[in-house]
Amino acid sequence: MIRFLLNRELRVEDRLDPNLTVLNYLRQHLGKTGTKEGCASGDCGACTVVVGELTGAEGAERIRYRTLNACLTFVAALHGKQLISVEDLKQRGQLHGVQQAMVDCHGSQCGFCTPGFVMSLFALQKNRAAGASHEERKAEAHQALAGNLCRCTGYRPILDAAEQVCCQAAPDQFDAAEAQTIAQLKAIAPREAAELNSGDKRCLLPLSIADLAELYSANPQARLLAGGTDLALEVTQFHRELPVMIHVGHVEEMKRVEVFAERIELGAAAALTDCYQVLAEDYPDFGELLQRFASLQIRNQGTLGGNIGNASPIGDTPPLLIALGARIVLRKGNASRELPIEDYFIDYKVTARQEGEFIEKIIVPRPQANQAFRAYKVSKRLDDDISAVCAAFSVSLEDGRISAVRSGFGGMAAIPKRARACEAALLGQPFDAATFERAAVALGEDFTPLSDFRASKEYRLLTAQNLLRKCFLELEAPQAVTRVTHYA
Repeated sequence: MIRFLLNRELRVEDRLDPNLTVLNYLRQHLGKTGTKEGCASGDCGACTVVVGELTGAEGAERIRYRTLNACLTFVAALHGKQLISVEDLKQRGQLHGVQQAMVDCHGSQCGFCTPGFVMSLFALQKNRAAGASHEERKAEAHQALAGNLCRCTGYRPILDAAEQVCCQAAPDQFDAAEAQTIAQLKAIAPREAAELNSGDKRCLLPLSIADLAELYSANPQARLLAGGTDLALEVTQFHRELPVMIHVGHVEEMKRVEVFAERIELGAAAALTDCYQVLAEDYPDFGELLQRFASLQIRNQGTLGGNIGNASPIGDTPPLLIALGARIVLRKGNASRELPIEDYFIDYKVTARQEGEFIEKIIVPRPQANQAFRAYKVSKRLDDDISAVCAAFSVSLEDGRISAVRSGFGGMAAIPKRARACEAALLGQPFDAATFERAAVALGEDFTPLSDFRASKEYRLLTAQNLLRKCFLELEAPQAVTRVTHYA
């Protein structure tokens, strides 16, 4: 049984199909058709909804509002949360401020995508930074709307609406009911493991790592569900059924983001949005790349553990984590083991994870005084796209020589991978252009990339070599080189 708030109405569901998405729950079960299906893959934003969750210490709780793609969110993920759809914004015949802004700025034409934009604007308004400058507000609006596509109006009037939303925000019915909603969310907060069961399909919802380890050992055939942004595609795009899932979104130990003197520990179930700040502070290039990781809706939902666990050769974060010397902790039952992240990937979609074992957390070393880190993503469009080549370099210098070096590449092999020959050509050598040219040649020994619809093998190899050269130029004369990690 799962319990959640539909706006402020308590919903209790115990016989729903766990493969049911929030989109289809709203449209088919509740008749709320304002939320649209545009792509069923999290690319267009037409299905955007907002989920409210409690955050903050006991007695000082607030509601955190985040956008999600309803087409990729299984209904079990709503357990203990508040779901807000576009129908909930209008009150007593009056448009909500974000809806009125779209009207005032002529931000809608055919209207199909409008509900998704409205919900993204609603979350933007709720999360706007107090005292932000015009340029900061503009950047926030672009980030908030990057996952929403419009095919007829164009984006200028929609961005005008975003500006109005941020500058002329007035208290609304959600602000007025905040205390009541907090009390409701506290009352339905999960206190024991739950299960959603339709008879032939089950979704188990543990509350602790111990519960998860026990359930996964007993159900090794189950699919682990975190954000679901990849797993849900098996249902929405390939029309498969997932008989047993284990949702890890309520395992608080796996959602922690902790900073220590020498390391950052990131729970495998921590959303990418939650990982962003600590990674960006230590490694600005990591932060810039995360801003291009799909859309805000996906980053609010997708997890770092999931991006590693699906073992895609073109996942955005593994090359960076490999270059940084990150390690992962794997758990099975009561036993844990730790291994370098590059050793997790064995072959295409084949990993070192054993049956019944799951990723518990990721450990990222903090930067050293003489360490420089650079990361680059090359894709066909700037936002919300999969990389053709992703490259990351960690370089340490002492007395004009390269004292330590690590690299990570995506899109160059069947797995995210270090360039060992390239690193060997750099290590201990003078920090100069000739050294990096030899290392660029050595990349041809490390990789024999494939050609596909994203890029040819020749393009991939030359791009990887040029990114290595760019890394050298940036480190040699940082003031003379424009720092651009946003390639397209």
